[in-house]
Amino acid sequence: MKKMTMAFLLTLITTAYASAQEIKWLTLEEAIALQKETPKKIMMDIYTNWCGPCKMLDKNTFQNKEVAAYVNENYYAVKLNGEGNDVVKYKDKSYGNPNYDPSKANSRNSPHELARYFQINAYPTVMFFDEEAEVITPLRGYQTPTQLELYLKMFKNDDHKNIKTQDEFNAYYEAFKPEFQG
Repeated sequence: MKKMTMAFLLTLITTAYASAQEIKWLTLEEAIALQKETPKKIMMDIYTNWCGPCKMLDKNTFQNKEVAAYVNENYYAVKLNGEGNDVVKYKDKSYGNPNYDPSKANSRNSPHELARYFQINAYPTVMFFDEEAEVITPLRGYQTPTQLELYLKMFKNDDHKNIKTQDEFNAYYEAFKPEFQG
């Protein structure tokens, strides 16, 4: 009986682990290279180590199985520490953080040059890029799975190209039927 209980628990744990979905994070350079082979849009999470809402976005939204599955299928996902010291190449230019202070790795630090280039002034910011790695828009602040779903689907389907005014966006928002849980 004890062996059957252990076997059942092991099966249950394995099944739960196998069904867990995680976003496959890439570097920006990897995502852009993959776009050349298989065009997809890019979703970039720009975060910092000290940012509470960034940690909530990771835990509550990016670890949501429906969000993760949708992002993995339809986007190349990229993470950028907005105050980190990685060197990142974008549009034939290298961006770093020459004023990075390693002693402040988990507190406020110097902004990364790429975050400055994108004019990031709040964390988290989720940047969306088209299939040519051109910026579509930044989305500032924490987003629940259902809030992020609107933007993931709008940009994936290019619906944003038909929205010219705030009233048109409001109508799109009102008509949108979220499917993600959370």
